[in-house]
Amino acid sequence: MGGAAVALLAAARRRPATPLSFFLPRAGLHEAATPATEEEKGGTRRRRSRSSSSRLLGPDIPDAWDQPPSSVARPPPPSGAGVDYGSTATIIDGKSVAEDIRFQITEEVRQMKNAVGHVPGLAVVLVGNRRDSQSYVRYKIKGCEEVGIKSLLAELPGNCTEDEVVDSVSRFNEDPSIHGILVQLPLPQHMDEERILSAISLGKDVDGFHPLNVGNLALRSRKPLFVPCAAKACLELLLQSGIDLMGKHVAMIGRSKVVGLPTSLLLQRHHATVSIIHAFTTNPEEITRQSDIVISAAGVANLVRGSWLKEGAVVIDVGTNPIEDPTSDYGYRLTGDVCFEEAARVASAITPVPGGVGPVTIAMLLANTLDSAKLAYGLATEPHEL
Repeated sequence: MGGAAVALLAAARRRPATPLSFFLPRAGLHEAATPATEEEKGGTRRRRSRSSSSRLLGPDIPDAWDQPPSSVARPPPPSGAGVDYGSTATIIDGKSVAEDIRFQITEEVRQMKNAVGHVPGLAVVLVGNRRDSQSYVRYKIKGCEEVGIKSLLAELPGNCTEDEVVDSVSRFNEDPSIHGILVQLPLPQHMDEERILSAISLGKDVDGFHPLNVGNLALRSRKPLFVPCAAKACLELLLQSGIDLMGKHVAMIGRSKVVGLPTSLLLQRHHATVSIIHAFTTNPEEITRQSDIVISAAGVANLVRGSWLKEGAVVIDVGTNPIEDPTSDYGYRLTGDVCFEEAARVASAITPVPGGVGPVTIAMLLANTLDSAKLAYGLATEPHEL
């Protein structure tokens, strides 16, 4: 052994061993350090108490994205496919995809009426008078009318009790002409959302938010009765665009139970590698710049800039953010989470807002309602393949 090596080995032997505490979290980060007991000083190890369930599950802190100033809001892109947006990106036309789905549903509803004398039925529970919720419900009711699905609407004031909402759900549960029930979210803050959603019969949970449906979606060996509609819409747009998901790196911005969570679970069923970005993620743009596909459902206008994307990425913008616009008939217009003008110059394909994910989401709600009616009337033995 050379002299240098001998000297290095000797120095290592003289150096005191690094204590394990050096690698452990410092006191105050998780639990306060406690002074050594007499048993520990004598060499007897103190038994650790196991972590509580609440600690293992993590703190329940809502995502609070920093809202950009209204001055950075950009006008939405023109609607319609085939329009030159001054970019090289292919526009993923959700309106066209939704139209094809609705056409197929209309035909199947007609066949069902001829076969069993009934049509699918959808019930919507709307609590309060939020403008965006009222707008979404109008689109859903209109969609039902277009394809021949029966629809019922229960409107409750924002100051109603939680029990009144559960009672409305229960009445629809017992109505055999109703095959799908959805409670329009968000609900007023004084209500227990989980309790209300869990009151929906599993077989009528066409929004796919029932804990058993979400749990079955998470387990690849099992099939949920229904998959949340926005998640299905995102996957439908990707698949209809011929985009291969297997092995692709997907950045999912947002982790809500409405979009982010179910979409990430559905992507994993297609063997994509998914990174979930939320309000507490450090340097989210570094993650998105490495991603082949970026799906944003954060609810923040123009959060995703062109600099967040790598060349040729595919962008699915789920965001529908109302921006005040005195020139609009409704006093506002909708814009997405993605700064369209910047992203369209970098991406290979992108969905516009409006006219992208929204129409397909409603079409998927109608499809879930049709599937539920098929199961109820014995015209199918299991839901559609994922």
